[in-house]
Amino acid sequence: MSEDLILEMKGISKSYPGVKVFEDFDFDLRRGEVHCICGENGAGKSTLIKMLSGAHLPDKGAIYFNGASVHDLTPRSAMMMGIQTIYQEHNFFPLLTVVENLFAGSEINNGLIISKPKMVAKAQEILDYLHSDISPHDVVGKLGSGAQKIVEIAKALVQDSRVIILDEPTASFSQTEIDHLFEVIKRLVSNGMSVIYISHHLEEVFVLADRVTVIRDGRKVSTAPVGSVTEQSLIRDMVGRDVSLFYQRAHFPIGEVVFEARKLTGNGVIDICLDLRKGELLGVAGMVGSGRTELADLLFGARRAVGGEILIGGKKVALKTPLAAIRHRLCYITEDRQASGLFLKHPLSMNIPIVSYVRTRTPFALPSTDVRESERYVKTLGIMTPGVFQIAMLLSGGNQQKVVLAKWFMTNAEIFIFDEPTRGIDVGAKEEIYKIMIGLLEQGRSIIMISSDMPELIAMSDRVVVMRGGKIVARIDKEGISEEAILKHAIGSDQR
Repeated sequence: MSEDLILEMKGISKSYPGVKVFEDFDFDLRRGEVHCICGENGAGKSTLIKMLSGAHLPDKGAIYFNGASVHDLTPRSAMMMGIQTIYQEHNFFPLLTVVENLFAGSEINNGLIISKPKMVAKAQEILDYLHSDISPHDVVGKLGSGAQKIVEIAKALVQDSRVIILDEPTASFSQTEIDHLFEVIKRLVSNGMSVIYISHHLEEVFVLADRVTVIRDGRKVSTAPVGSVTEQSLIRDMVGRDVSLFYQRAHFPIGEVVFEARKLTGNGVIDICLDLRKGELLGVAGMVGSGRTELADLLFGARRAVGGEILIGGKKVALKTPLAAIRHRLCYITEDRQASGLFLKHPLSMNIPIVSYVRTRTPFALPSTDVRESERYVKTLGIMTPGVFQIAMLLSGGNQQKVVLAKWFMTNAEIFIFDEPTRGIDVGAKEEIYKIMIGLLEQGRSIIMISSDMPELIAMSDRVVVMRGGKIVARIDKEGISEEAILKHAIGSDQR
């Protein structure tokens, strides 16, 4: 290992059951540099962070820190060595003060007694170094997002970290907060700190990076000095796949507008205008934090709108609750089927009919009918199960997703909102889910599909809207849909 390198990964491979995430991956970080990592959603960035922070161990390969091989890395040992990971989601005690957060687990003592004056003095010294006007006595939960991120960086300095990993740090920042964070990062690097900076905002890469690495499908595609790359070359490296190899679908006649949102605002999205036609699949693209799931929650009544209106069949409707949405024949297949799509400890005979109770005329459940209808949908959707009395948590991911679909099919819904419909399921199960979705379109049903899977968006969508910062920033017709076009608008280097 070169003396110039503080961190190095060689030949790293990592798999989870049925999924190979990293294979023969190499990466290095120099002293006093900002090394940016770019890649599409699902490229492996989160897994990389977890391996460097000690949350997950690689299956193969070696990690070196300060020239020494590191074995059995854990989150605590990573911090003790000097590697501090600052995740996109804040990680602090919101009801405690800044000084209490900074020294949690590493208090300064006078013998057996904690010395608060010394901790306050040290906290103030670090905050002054970061040119921050935060007080050590401020309650962290009452600070803005930018200030909270500075507190997390200050904690890394308290622990004498030499490497800071920043994961999408500006996701919810104002421009002023972004500018201040960049100043802090540049000051840290000028004093010998090394920073791994993960971002899908390419404009941030060109402002901060000394070098940039692009990863795709768990492999390193390229590493280069930032001065030798362009936005277009980075996007090409991030994309790098032949669309002709992806799943292709049949297309059917598209009819009249069946669903419309006009200037819909709330839950972090602003002035959303979109329409959905009969038999159409409308794709919704965007990077993490762009507001896609927030929009779905709003459309389904899971969150309350503060402005705008929704029309179904040309008539204004009030979708203030999911119950109202279901009664208007909407359904929502959520991103996390286990947390919000299924009752995991209950059998299919309870999971499948549960939502249809909303539309029944009697307040009583009919177990024999539930069993009969559940068996019908198990057969129709090809759910692999010993029977409808099987507990949902014992099914595979693809079959769990089919149970979620069966639940909604039983409501006789007309408009389907899919949020990441094939996340976490294998290729064969994906193909089956796609066929089910196409069957819905052939029947004249309509689909809004949120997806981070670019091939999925391209192959399945009749149109695509691209979100960024809670707004729709582009509308792309079928002929113009490509990974490069979607990424260009999702990243939006010419605007924030």
